[in-house]
Amino acid sequence: MANLKPLVALGDLTWDVLAKPNTLLLPGGDTTGRVLLMGGGSAANVAVWASRVGYPAGFIGEVGRDRFGEFAVQELAAEGVMPHIIWNSSTPTGVILVLIDAAGQRSMLTSQGADFELHPEEVPVEVIQQAGHLHVTAWSLFTDPPRQAALKAVQVARDAGITISFDPASFQMIREIGREEFRRMTRGLSLDFVFPNLDEGQALTGAQNPREILEVLQNLYPEAMILLKLAADGALILDRGSLIELQATRDQPVDATGAGDSFGGAFLGHYLRSKDARAAGQLAVQVAGWVIGRFGARPPMDAEIKRRIEQFGFAYKQ
Repeated sequence: MANLKPLVALGDLTWDVLAKPNTLLLPGGDTTGRVLLMGGGSAANVAVWASRVGYPAGFIGEVGRDRFGEFAVQELAAEGVMPHIIWNSSTPTGVILVLIDAAGQRSMLTSQGADFELHPEEVPVEVIQQAGHLHVTAWSLFTDPPRQAALKAVQVARDAGITISFDPASFQMIREIGREEFRRMTRGLSLDFVFPNLDEGQALTGAQNPREILEVLQNLYPEAMILLKLAADGALILDRGSLIELQATRDQPVDATGAGDSFGGAFLGHYLRSKDARAAGQLAVQVAGWVIGRFGARPPMDAEIKRRIEQFGFAYKQ
């Protein structure tokens, strides 16, 4: 990895509280279930999964100077991700409550924290200039701050000739901010990769059919490779007119948290080395399927994910 310039993700590093009840939650009631605490945040998850498939990765973001912040940064560093952290003494680290239903679908309640306080003057320009790729999510655009910080990072990357990827992040937030406003904010970003899921693609385009969504997104972001994540239906990649169809794995869904982030991180970790969109997509589907079959966005690595990564010829990240 010594000759590879790192992927740097900018945005959210949070602490996730994952809860999957055994029965329905009733008002005033009690039930048992599974609760797990771990580091999270969409941008941080992408960096972790790029690192896990053997690509050098870093992270830029703001966290609270508190226990959750310390734990989240320590966990990130333990994954081999280089943390470039701005510590905030007045705003706590963001915490996300992730409620998971019996089918593995997740709903999130976000307590906005220090990750939403990143300002332009805090962006470490030299870190981006020395990187090979910048990844940003829409969580850094929905409010200001951190919108201007994210836009500055994108401008620095663009000026340095660095490729840029973008995840639309939340269909609900796209709807709330408005389709046209969201398009306006992102139209001039000169994106190289866009990673929507089906709900986000529908919210962003107004189309329902995946292929129609791809067509609209290609018109919106003409220079970008569009990677449409379709959960149990796999994924579609549109690369300047060339369509790649990817089948989903047969992993039994347990928890969808972080599946899209793992897809993005694994894809970029492969593609930035190989420039092979099909092979990178196949790895991404394998990684996302493994994540869906386990609890949390960054489950502990096991022999199965080692096998899936190594079959693509990449060193397994311990």
